[in-house]
Amino acid sequence: MDTRHPLDNRLPGMLRSGQPLRGVFNSLPSPAIVEMCGYAGFDFIIIDNEHGSAGFETTENMLRAARASGIVPVVRCLRHDISRVLDMGASAVQIPMVASAAEARDLVQQVRYPRAGRRGSAFSPRAAGYGAFPGVAHTERSNAGIALIVMIETPEAVAQAAEIAAVDGVDAVFVGPNDLSHAMGFDNDWQCPQVEAEIERALRAISGAGNCAGVIALTPEDEAKYGQWGARYFAGVTTGLITRALQQASAAGGRLAAAAKLSY
Repeated sequence: MDTRHPLDNRLPGMLRSGQPLRGVFNSLPSPAIVEMCGYAGFDFIIIDNEHGSAGFETTENMLRAARASGIVPVVRCLRHDISRVLDMGASAVQIPMVASAAEARDLVQQVRYPRAGRRGSAFSPRAAGYGAFPGVAHTERSNAGIALIVMIETPEAVAQAAEIAAVDGVDAVFVGPNDLSHAMGFDNDWQCPQVEAEIERALRAISGAGNCAGVIALTPEDEAKYGQWGARYFAGVTTGLITRALQQASAAGGRLAAAAKLSY
């Protein structure tokens, strides 16, 4: 890995490798959390700018932290932020609520520089080293090394999962189980049989189309189950991990305090 270059271009190869990849969504506006996830050994981190509170300056610092700690940074963002996020040096964008193959093709155009797409060229931002790595070399590195991950989160999108996954330039398709469950009328119960059947249908369609299928996996059991259905790109959630660890520490502290009182 060329650590001098600000753009980490490993992710497309990782997604094509056939190997399982483990990462985390992170909505906390903290470069330190990004570094901690890198040092913990996760393959990637999804900086969540759909639901998180980080502004652009903090997002760029989180991307720096990812580069420093060796973790691949994906940014989940809304469509109008794609260009700015990529200019900051994101290794990938993960776009929510993609409904069709036509929409996926349009996103490919937004992510790729000409001649592969219509992304506006700029060599002064961080992704090009503020002008240190400009021109054709930067364009080619970006087009080959930036990944596009699309999210399908409705029954209508699940029905088109194979067509979406077959779009040239889409590097992975991620099934969003929480929004899918809500769209199906089951609130957040995405482990109910009806929702699980749609998740399985989507993951099998994506992997059957030769693409990398992703999904939230909160436990080893989740990962094993979804892996059997074709998933390889697994994401947990930092806030859930941190909250559970704090709750366990708090409960343990309470037990220790009670034991200490009994000893006097």
